[in-house]
Amino acid sequence: MRRIVCRLVTVLAAAAMGTAVAAGPAAAAPVRVPTGMDQPPWPYKDCLAAAKQHKESPAYAKWHCDELVKKGWIKKPGT
Repeated sequence: MRRIVCRLVTVLAAAAMGTAVAAGPAAAAPVRVPTGMDQPPWPYKDCLAAAKQHKESPAYAKWHCDELVKKGWIKKPGT
């Protein structure tokens, strides 16, 4: 029973990581990176709009978006 549970955990972990258990990393499909607006950095105004949609206060939304600018997820305002 323990072997079955261990194997199940391994399979679930591999599925979460997006790799095949038996085939290994060499058989993994190449990752296609889409281009366009679905990739960061996103515009600052979109960040503020999303914060408003999530009912964040204006001050917290500005702070939140500024933090995401530091991480590179959002474009600096005015660019």
